[in-house]
Amino acid sequence: MAGDSLALIKELREATGASLGDIQEAIKNAAGDKAKAMQFLKAKGKSIAEKKSSRSAKEGIIEAYVHSNNKIGVLVELRCETDFVAKNNEFKKLARELALQIAATNPQFIKPEDIPEEFVLEEKRIFTEQNQGINKPKQILDEIIKGKLEKRWSEICLLKQAHIRNEDITIEELITEYVAKLGEKIEISRFIRYEI
Repeated sequence: MAGDSLALIKELREATGASLGDIQEAIKNAAGDKAKAMQFLKAKGKSIAEKKSSRSAKEGIIEAYVHSNNKIGVLVELRCETDFVAKNNEFKKLARELALQIAATNPQFIKPEDIPEEFVLEEKRIFTEQNQGINKPKQILDEIIKGKLEKRWSEICLLKQAHIRNEDITIEELITEYVAKLGEKIEISRFIRYEI
């Protein structure tokens, strides 16, 4: 039984980067169930990220990526609270993942709040016109349009996109995992993507 427990601790540590104390607490709360322990750790990570969201991220790095065909290039500015974390290999790994994501998916914005009002109104107009022929109550049509807008934002907003290496999580959730691992606020300040 002890061997199973150690193996579970090791698996959870590798998957989440959480502290030994948090992992032991998760296993205890989940009565040894790995899936429940993962959920507990994910919720704890999200809670940590929310607490740190009001802090200022004045340090960070700029990651550059050029695709192997030399036709796509990305610069991404990733911010954190301290120079100590900015020099951490895990933080650099996250910056690299984000640069690869941007190269592969070509997002236009970081988050939905960054989308200009005119763009939002134009998208709503397009989806409204596309659904005019549907004989449904206005409330249902509004829900359909809302769903289409959310899907559109998940395509063009970096934080809402599915991670290219693990489509079960969004980029926002990936960053939350790193906030929990590194213990600091992490945010994408800006990015630019070039393509020939």
